[in-house]
Amino acid sequence: RYAVFFSSCDEIWHAGDIGDLSIYNKLMQLKPVRAVVGNIDGYPLRQMLPLVQLFEVEKVKVLLTHIGGYPGKYAAGIGAQLQANQTTLFISGHSHILKVMYDPTYKLLHINPGAAGRQGFHKIRTLVRFVIDQDKIKELEIKEIPLNE
Repeated sequence: RYAVFFSSCDEIWHAGDIGDLSIYNKLMQLKPVRAVVGNIDGYPLRQMLPLVQLFEVEKVKVLLTHIGGYPGKYAAGIGAQLQANQTTLFISGHSHILKVMYDPTYKLLHINPGAAGRQGFHKIRTLVRFVIDQDKIKELEIKEIPLNE
C-alpha cells in the first residue's frame, strides 16, 4: 500500500505519532525518513527523534513538528519559530485532520497530513505527497486509505 505511494519520493517526512519503532523501521526500509516525536510515541522513539526538525530542500525552508496548530491558531511559540527561520513550508500533525492552508501572515504553506495509522478517531487514513522544485511546492497529492485496508 504505502510502498507504491512512496516509490517516487526522495524521503518520507512524518509529523509524529509513529506509534512503534517497528513502524519507523518499516518506513526506513522504503526511503530515508525525517520524523519528529508525537505525543503518543514512547521509548525508544522519544529518545531517538527531536520535537522539531528544521531543514532546507532546494530553496524551501521546512519546519516539521507534531503539535503546531495551523494558520491563525498556532501552538505557543510556533509563530516565533516560523518567523525566525523564515519558514516557507510548515508541517505539523496531532489533530489527525488533513489540512492544507496558505498562511498570508508568514507567507508559508501549512500541511497537516492527517493520520496514517489505525489508532485514533479518524475514519480514513491519509498521506500527502508533493514536489519541491527550487522555491516551489507543487503537484500536491492526497492518498486516502480506508481503515479496513
